[in-house]
Amino acid sequence: MVEEGSIETLVRHTEENIGPVEVAVFNIGAQIGDRALENTSLKAFEMGWRLATFGLFRLASVLFRYMEARGNGTLLVTGTTAAVRGNAGQHSHASAMAGRRMLCQSLNAQFSVKGIHVAHILIDGAVDAPDTLGRMLGPEKFEQLRSEKGREKDGLILPGQVAETYFQLSQQHRSAWTHELDLHAYSDLPWWNHASSIKKNSFANKCTAERPP
Repeated sequence: MVEEGSIETLVRHTEENIGPVEVAVFNIGAQIGDRALENTSLKAFEMGWRLATFGLFRLASVLFRYMEARGNGTLLVTGTTAAVRGNAGQHSHASAMAGRRMLCQSLNAQFSVKGIHVAHILIDGAVDAPDTLGRMLGPEKFEQLRSEKGREKDGLILPGQVAETYFQLSQQHRSAWTHELDLHAYSDLPWWNHASSIKKNSFANKCTAERPP
């Protein structure tokens, strides 16, 4: 993906030798690990940007020429909670994913009127995926998480349900396009509620502490 010309060559070959790309999904991760600022090298920081934002820019730059000429097309872009909330140790990842989200907005602003549907899907939670989360946590911790939150508890996001959402987005009529949505398990607080929940709990604790005996 980071090799010069790799994305461009793939898109051109597909368009010219296989068929038109009607729906593209940009799903490349950009997680480089939990690193304090002093342990994040310039190379590591840049790698997150290259994967999350520059890769999307390269894809849109070559693919949208074909889609614009046809007057239609769909680009679905996977985002993460880091796109809207930066945590300690996630300097590269948070800035890269936030950049990806803003690039989606810019692409939508320019190309929506030309018939190209750009949607940013924010995955706000843990996905029940052995090849990604399972690899990060290790088999033992992943199975423990599955036992505590997954399977019949439905506390982990199921890949099949994510795919169903992507398919629905790809089929939307242009009179009612979705640009951004977030996916999270029913038992998880969505990203926008975390701060308010903390403030609410802090206020409740303060009132309890100040209540006269």
